[in-house]
Amino acid sequence: MGLFKKNPFGHILFLKRWLIRIFGALTHRRYRGFNHLKIDGSEIIRALPQTNVLFISNHQTYFADVVAMFHVFNASLKGREDNINNIGYLWNPKLNIYYVAAKETMKEGWLPRILSYAGAITVERTWRAKGQDVQREVNPNDTENIRIALEDGWVITFPQGTTKPFKPIRKGTAHIIKKHKPIVVPIVIDGFRRSFDKKGLRLKKKGILQSFIIKEPLDIDYDNETIEEIIEKIEYAIEQHPSFLKVIPNEILDAQEELNKQRQWNY
Repeated sequence: MGLFKKNPFGHILFLKRWLIRIFGALTHRRYRGFNHLKIDGSEIIRALPQTNVLFISNHQTYFADVVAMFHVFNASLKGREDNINNIGYLWNPKLNIYYVAAKETMKEGWLPRILSYAGAITVERTWRAKGQDVQREVNPNDTENIRIALEDGWVITFPQGTTKPFKPIRKGTAHIIKKHKPIVVPIVIDGFRRSFDKKGLRLKKKGILQSFIIKEPLDIDYDNETIEEIIEKIEYAIEQHPSFLKVIPNEILDAQEELNKQRQWNY
C-alpha cells in the first residue's frame, strides 16, 4: 500500500490507520477497565462481506457508541470471541468502516473534527438545526456519499437521528435500504448513557455493565416491502418499537446494578 493511498473521500489511509490506533488505545479502558463491555454476536461480524453492509443501532451518546463499534468490529475480525481483550487487534484495523453523523455535531470543536477523519459521513439534519426544529430537503450529496461508502465498505447509522430513546425512525434509512440493498445488521446497545456524558467524551460513572448485542442480518424484500414495513422492522430490530416501553426502566436499572455487584473482573 502506498504511503499516500486514499479512500474514496480523499482521506489518507496511513493517517486514518494511526488515528484509529491512537484513539483506540486512549479509549480502550472506557469499555474494558473503568466499565465492562459485554458483547454478544461477534461471529456474525466475521461472516459479513467486505462491502455493502449497513449497521443500524439505537443511539445513547454522540461518540462513545461508534467508538465502541470500531473496537468490537476490529476485535471480532481478529478472532476475539465476544470480547475486546488484547488491544493488538487495532494494529491493522479495518479502514473502510464509516459512520453517519450530523454535520453540525462534527463541527463542534477540534476533537470531533479529528474524529471525523476516522470515517464520518456528515449529513445535514432535515428536521433539526442548532437546537431548532426545521424542515428542509434532503441534500443529494449526503445520500450519494452514503452510497459511495457502502460500495467501499461498511456503514454505521443511527436511524433515529437522536440519542433520545423511542424516537421515530427516520425514513431516510429505509429509503437507503430499498435503493442500495445492503445487508442490514441490527445492533442493540445499553449502558452507554449511564457511563458517559451526552457527547460520549467524558466518563460520567465507573463500574457500569455496558451491553453490545449484534443480531443476525434482517430478512428484507427490497423490491416489495414498503418504507413503512422496513421502518417497523428496524424499530423491532433495534428494540425501539413502542411496545418495548412496556418494560419498566427501573427494573432494568436494578437488574444492571445487581449484575455490577456480582460480576468478577478479569484483567
